[in-house]
Amino acid sequence: MSNVAGKAYGMNVVTPVRPRWTWLNRFIFMVARVFPGTLSGLLGLSLIHFARWVIIRRDQWPQRGQPKQVLANDTMLFCSNFNGTWDQYIDAFADGIPNGLDLFWYCSTKYPNSIPITPFKSYIRANQIDTGYYYNATPGSGQRDIKLALQLAAALRAVGPDGDDGTLAAAFDRVLAENQGCLGTPGYGPVASRDTAIADLHRCAMVRARWGRDGSGPPPVEVVQSAPAPGGGGAVLESIQAAPRADASASQAGEVRATVEALIKGRTRRSAARRQDR
Repeated sequence: MSNVAGKAYGMNVVTPVRPRWTWLNRFIFMVARVFPGTLSGLLGLSLIHFARWVIIRRDQWPQRGQPKQVLANDTMLFCSNFNGTWDQYIDAFADGIPNGLDLFWYCSTKYPNSIPITPFKSYIRANQIDTGYYYNATPGSGQRDIKLALQLAAALRAVGPDGDDGTLAAAFDRVLAENQGCLGTPGYGPVASRDTAIADLHRCAMVRARWGRDGSGPPPVEVVQSAPAPGGGGAVLESIQAAPRADASASQAGEVRATVEALIKGRTRRSAARRQDR
């Protein structure tokens, strides 16, 4: 389960709406479609891939494999993909269209308004549903990267394959000069949490130490007993590089199992000793 795929973050927010106010929410959405200027504050935000609000009536939820539910409220589902961190996105939304947010969530139960920002963030966080599976076809590219790549591709296609070397060289120079801003190198965005990055390194080191680099089977017993100790990122990388290749023999698998059982029994004895000391 992850809300992050490369540079993109997937957000799903489900808020309850009293049935008697659903018609008003639909009317607000109709006005926003007729007058798109209400969302003009978001058009200049290159970090947002898309944002969508959908109203789901309480009798529209699927009932596959479970008894029919009797719900008291309708639901408004907000889906969005964006680049950057969660806080950056909420701040940009609240700064870009504070009045629009207040209109869209006007009928949602206990909506606190977008300003001040702290209650609004708490409301979104309380109603957010984590993403079960999040696929991103271009994990190393943000929205702006994709637009620039499409612009560059169109410029290259406009250059015909016919012509001599001089003509093609002149066309190349022209395309290069006109698309200087489209030549960035895509890559993963900055790490939002250093603790999370270090935890990933520790997890990778532990998996390689226990199951080998290729994951084909358990390594020798001494590798399991000397798992990498917590420390900085450098120590973790050293343990990853020093991890030997796995040996999937049955005898070693039995030794690993015996070692793990011995460690568990040792922990149980230590816990019992602590209880006696108390």
